[in-house]
Amino acid sequence: MHPNFEAMRVAVYGRIVSPSSHTNLAKLSLLIAREGMFPLFHRNLQEALQPLSLAPSSYGWYTDAADLKGCEIMICLGGDGTMLETVNLVRDSGLPVLGVNTGRLGFLANVALSQMEEAIIAVGARKFHADPRALIKVDCAGIQEGGFNYALNEVTIHKKDSASMISMHVDVGGCFMNTYWADGLIVCTPTGSTAYSLSCGGPIVMPGSENFTFTPIAPHNLNVRPVVVSSTQKIVVRPEAREGNVLLTLDSRSFSIDNQAVIRIERAPFDFNLVALEGSDFFSTIRNKLMWGIDRRN
Repeated sequence: MHPNFEAMRVAVYGRIVSPSSHTNLAKLSLLIAREGMFPLFHRNLQEALQPLSLAPSSYGWYTDAADLKGCEIMICLGGDGTMLETVNLVRDSGLPVLGVNTGRLGFLANVALSQMEEAIIAVGARKFHADPRALIKVDCAGIQEGGFNYALNEVTIHKKDSASMISMHVDVGGCFMNTYWADGLIVCTPTGSTAYSLSCGGPIVMPGSENFTFTPIAPHNLNVRPVVVSSTQKIVVRPEAREGNVLLTLDSRSFSIDNQAVIRIERAPFDFNLVALEGSDFFSTIRNKLMWGIDRRN
């Protein structure tokens, strides 16, 4: 029996970190099959799939973006950290990604496990659309990431270990903006405005706003506040540290770079597409995750 290549092809990604991960993967696999779709599982799920007794002809495998040709959607099983890993998988293919949240808060993976069946039915009926999210491109000596130097949430320049605060000289659009004396500096997209930047006092920015936000981490000057700039501007950051190197982080990937490196930041020429199901929107996600409007007096 050969795979039905006329069926909707769905890529599946996730981490297997606990017994519940096996249970969730088994349920997802059954739902995909029930809706008549053909799944392609990432190779890291190979061991987890063995106990599921799936017919070998009923699914396929993929390793990287080159194997995803013909897929219409990727389903990610995990939290926001797992969702960030899919950015490096889909790259510039434009493949939309649906996140089923098995973590905690879940701004990117915003489909709850209790809603998984409803979401897979919607996917099978193609009742979804792509929600494009801006990416940050970073050029800096010392980054080796297979040529994929992009971030969905944020780029962070941070001091190493218990070192003294660092200085970061920032140019925006060819003009000097400011020197930050701080533990670090976050440059985030609107998508990343609800992540690390938010915990450091940064604003929530609506996706599609075409902005980047500078949020200092524990700044020495108390009058320094987050700044929102146009994502059409090219940004240059020149960090200085008294000793050792500094950390440059692209989402969850960290690199040790020279303490006088030149970091060039700009908007990527392509977007990352989140899946938006019918009836879902950014503000409903914000209200639910941050519990806006809940009267704690009751």
